[in-house]
Amino acid sequence: MPKMRAVQVAKAGGQFEVVERDVPEPGARQVRIKVEACGVCHSDALVRSGRYPGLTLPRIPGHEIAGRIDAVGPGVTQWKAGDRVGVGWHGGHCFQCNACRAGLFINCEKAKITGMSFDGGYAEYTVVPEEAVARMPEKLGATEAGPLLCAGVTTFNSLRNSGARPGATVAVQGIGGLGHLAIQYAARMGFRTVAISRGADKEALARQLGAHEYVDTDKTPAAEALQKLGGADLVLATAPNSAAIASTIDGLKARGKLLIVAASFEPLTVSAVGLLSGKQIAGWPSGSAFDSEETLAFSALTGVRPRTEIFKLEQAEQAFGKVMENKVRFRAVLTP
Repeated sequence: MPKMRAVQVAKAGGQFEVVERDVPEPGARQVRIKVEACGVCHSDALVRSGRYPGLTLPRIPGHEIAGRIDAVGPGVTQWKAGDRVGVGWHGGHCFQCNACRAGLFINCEKAKITGMSFDGGYAEYTVVPEEAVARMPEKLGATEAGPLLCAGVTTFNSLRNSGARPGATVAVQGIGGLGHLAIQYAARMGFRTVAISRGADKEALARQLGAHEYVDTDKTPAAEALQKLGGADLVLATAPNSAAIASTIDGLKARGKLLIVAASFEPLTVSAVGLLSGKQIAGWPSGSAFDSEETLAFSALTGVRPRTEIFKLEQAEQAFGKVMENKVRFRAVLTP
C-alpha cells in the first residue's frame, strides 16, 4: 500500500503531528486529489480543539485544497485524472433534504465539512465527494487558489448576492484575510469601495488593493466618516470585532445593509430605532463547489489574488500559530 505524509490532530487540544498514512482509495462517487497546496484557516481551530459536533479524531484538517485529481471512484463521470481542482469548506450534501431540493446546497441539513466530516488537505492526498469539487483555472497557481476557496468564495459570493448594484457605495470593515480579498472583489465588481480599518498605515495597502476611499477609525468614527461620504449602501463586515461591526450601522444609508461574514462570538449591540429606516443586518455563509468555481474563474479573469505566506507541510504547527496570533499577512498556505 503506497504511503503519504499527513498532518493530523490525534487528541483534543493536541498539537498538529506529522504522520505517515496509507494513500486513501476513492469510493463510489468520490475523487482522490493529489494536493499541491492547502490554506490554513482560523476555523481549523475547531478541529484542533476537538469540540466541533460530530468530529471524530484523529482527523486531518484543511479545507482550502488545490491540486489535481489522480483517481476517481465508481460512478464518477464529471471528473477525470489530471483535472485541476479545488475543494473548500463545503464538503458535500445529501441532495434529498428540503434545502438541497431547493438548490440551497450550502444549507444542506446533512452537509459535510471538508477537514471535519472527513480528512482534509493537510496531506499529500485527500479523498472527497465528487459534488465538493470545483474546477480550477490554469491561470491560477495552487498557492493562490487555496485561500480563494474559503476567504475568497465567502467574500465574492456575499458581495454578488448582497443586492448592491454597480456604482453603489460598499464599505469593507477590516483589512485582513477576508477583507483584503473583499476590497479587491468590490472594486472589480464596479462598486465605489471604501476600506475601514484602524491606523493611517493601512491606507496605502487599501488603495493598492482597489479601495477608492479609506476610513481611519483612529481619527474618525466609522459611521461619521461613512456619512461624510454620503452613506454606505452596504457594509461587509470581515473583521470579527462586534463593537467595530456595530459602529458602522449608523453609517448606512436608509435601507442600507450590514452583511456579516466575520465569525465574531461576542453579542452585537444594535439600537432598534436605528433600523427603522429600513436598514438590514444579515449574515452570509461561504458557498457550494459551483460558487467556488465561479470565484476562481472571476479571480483569474480580473486579477484578484490573495496575499500569502507559504509553509511546508511539516511547518503546519508554526503556520497555525501565526494565523491564531494574527501575524500572517494575510493567508497561510501549506505545500507538500
